[in-house]
Amino acid sequence: MPIHKVAVLGSGVMGSTIAAHLANAGIPSLLLDIVPPSVLPEEEAAGLTLESRKVRNRIAESNKAKLLKMNPAPLFVPEFAERIEVGNFEDDLPRLNEVDWIVEVVVERLDIKIELLKKVAQHVRPETIVSSNTSGISLHSMAKGLPEEFTLKFLGTHFFNPPRYMKLFEIIPGPNTAPEVLEEMAQFGERVLGKGIVFAKDTPNFIANRIGVFGLAATLKEMTASGLTIGEVDALTGPIMGRPKSASFRTVDMVGLDTFVHVANNVAEGVPEEKELFILPEFIHSMLQKGWLGDKTKQGFYKKETTAQGKEILVLDPQTLTYVPKKNVKFPSLEKAKAAGSLAEKMRTLVSGKDPGAQFTWNVLKKVLIYAAKVTPDVADDITAVDEGMKLGFNWEMGPFETWDALGVKATAERIVAEGETLPEIVEKLLAEGKERFYEKTETGSILYYAVGEYRQSRVSPYAFSLKQAHKQGKKIIGNSGASLIDMGDGVACLEFHSPNNSVGADILNMIHKSLDEVEKNFLGMVIGNQGKNFCVGANLMLVLLEAEEENWDELNLMIREFQRGTMALKYVKRPVVAAPFGMALGGGAEICLHSHAIQASAETYMGLVELGVGLIPAGGGTKEMAVRAMEGILPGIITPPDYFYAKRFETVAMAQVSTSAEMARKLGFLRDHDRYSMNSDHVLLDAKARVIDLARNFRPNLPGKVRAAGSGVRATLELALYGMKEGRYISEYDAHLAKKLAYAMTGGNHPAGSLIDEQVLLDLEREAFLSLCGEQKTQDRIRHMLAKNKPLRN
Repeated sequence: MPIHKVAVLGSGVMGSTIAAHLANAGIPSLLLDIVPPSVLPEEEAAGLTLESRKVRNRIAESNKAKLLKMNPAPLFVPEFAERIEVGNFEDDLPRLNEVDWIVEVVVERLDIKIELLKKVAQHVRPETIVSSNTSGISLHSMAKGLPEEFTLKFLGTHFFNPPRYMKLFEIIPGPNTAPEVLEEMAQFGERVLGKGIVFAKDTPNFIANRIGVFGLAATLKEMTASGLTIGEVDALTGPIMGRPKSASFRTVDMVGLDTFVHVANNVAEGVPEEKELFILPEFIHSMLQKGWLGDKTKQGFYKKETTAQGKEILVLDPQTLTYVPKKNVKFPSLEKAKAAGSLAEKMRTLVSGKDPGAQFTWNVLKKVLIYAAKVTPDVADDITAVDEGMKLGFNWEMGPFETWDALGVKATAERIVAEGETLPEIVEKLLAEGKERFYEKTETGSILYYAVGEYRQSRVSPYAFSLKQAHKQGKKIIGNSGASLIDMGDGVACLEFHSPNNSVGADILNMIHKSLDEVEKNFLGMVIGNQGKNFCVGANLMLVLLEAEEENWDELNLMIREFQRGTMALKYVKRPVVAAPFGMALGGGAEICLHSHAIQASAETYMGLVELGVGLIPAGGGTKEMAVRAMEGILPGIITPPDYFYAKRFETVAMAQVSTSAEMARKLGFLRDHDRYSMNSDHVLLDAKARVIDLARNFRPNLPGKVRAAGSGVRATLELALYGMKEGRYISEYDAHLAKKLAYAMTGGNHPAGSLIDEQVLLDLEREAFLSLCGEQKTQDRIRHMLAKNKPLRN
């Protein structure tokens, strides 16, 4: 049964942010919580009582309001909060018959959950799915005493916090859950909510939290034993080991120390034989008592202080419970690992060192690898669930079994045995069978995983497309060092960028033209997409700076003309082109999207024309396209002053605004009404392919037309606003200078207001402004600063 409406029971941080993510996915929800025990003084002064609806819904309404103030934002855009309706448990449980899925997110107490679920059972339709978002309470215990037909639709659905950003969605079957309910929830979670689905067994903390929290507990114990500092531990357990930049202690600060301790205690209580493994050092309990919980209390393992020199990050000394300045961390093994090539090489280099940093890292990693392999049969159906759980839930680049492979299973096992440890059964069986890896790759790029006695095919989502696998299958049509054209099947090709950072240079521009020629001859249409870290971070800034410093103006002029020629070729090609951006799509990356016939973005797309941040204006057609779009949607014959519409698009470019989601990109004018986005980033390419096929059925190429110039009147309005911002010290003198250049190009230069001009006129104006700014010292300083610091300079 399709899920069109959801009830979320419990409006705390987790419940309200689940409702927010449902809103992001276009699913309206009913957010319910308890009735408050008393009336607030301000409510009483307003004549309200405990019988007043406003009072009775206060808790849910207050938590809904907090969504708009959270950082990072749980909603794609603030307006989506309107999709959440609030209520309370006493008045609104009968309304549960309106919904298709009910997710319980109340306090982690078994008695409270059972009492609520019994009430829920009285009001739900027979076909309604009910789940608990518990992070560790047994589903078997919750299901006791509930009607048997109710338990057929009852399961665990564990979101990771924050639900919008964390991709892991653990699905836990209850004692009687029907298989079709599990499949339906998996489909909904993957396709509609954009999640990575991992099936877990009904054990304390399921998969990711069980192993992740063990790893943190082991890290704390080893730090105490070794005498290393918090800063040293985070340097050793971050990206160098394929873990997030937040490493160990910064991660706990973000999650909350109280949450970490709660999860650790949950395993200790639920698995008594492992209690010793989850006992935490005394200083952790002292931090709890002092309320040093991390970001939520402004101090935890780290603390920010404002000094005369600016903001300084201090780090906790566990011995004295005082904060000390953060120091640079240096271990010979760490420096050597940083210079190594792949992640596997970095890890092998680090753990094979002889210094205290290397010994600490190996001791922790060894414990995690042993523990994960030992508990896998208890918590998961196969090793892939464990690896995916850790990658999606804790942002590890490699799961535990992938790490075994990276270090070498045989060599790692021999070292573990030599150090007096016992190998987990699954490792012993693998080696006894003469196998050396937990994963194997076929010639076609398919991945097989070890299941005792054999290798099995890993699950592949029918909604995902792998460009890496397409290369291995010989699907590349043409290519060069910067891009390749891949045959996706069904008459659709994909132009894949793979230059450093996917920045646009001559190689990519050359491939745009070659690809369009090929597509016009032999394909229905083309997707522009890739599976790198980001879609495209723009043009090659270093090259621009070098040419500007050498005063190679002819070379720069040619470079910009070629970029414009490429984007215009995309706009006027005789086959549909669909851009599939994800992550960052900045500068030239955004311009490529703007000139495509349609956009099928990832929901988490951060798009912006950011050139003013480096002292330039968009010159790959971006300035022109925002001018063209300024008056789109105005019906023919309607006389409307253009000032407001130009001001909105001008502000987007002049302030170098970057969308915080694909929906925000629509508000900023980067996406049009017919553009779409995929909730699951893994699905973007196939969704874009389907869009190409759809457009190709009745495709009409764009025809060159005239653009109405905004003229000097609109430009004067824009410049007046700039004057006010400069006088108010919101922007610098040079910011205003840049924005005036932008205003001149965007409004058509000296062409009279309302006059019809070719797009080429606007392209020439933006190119001329770009070139003139390249020659200015402050622009070169901005570019240099961005390349060195990865931050804009406001000079």
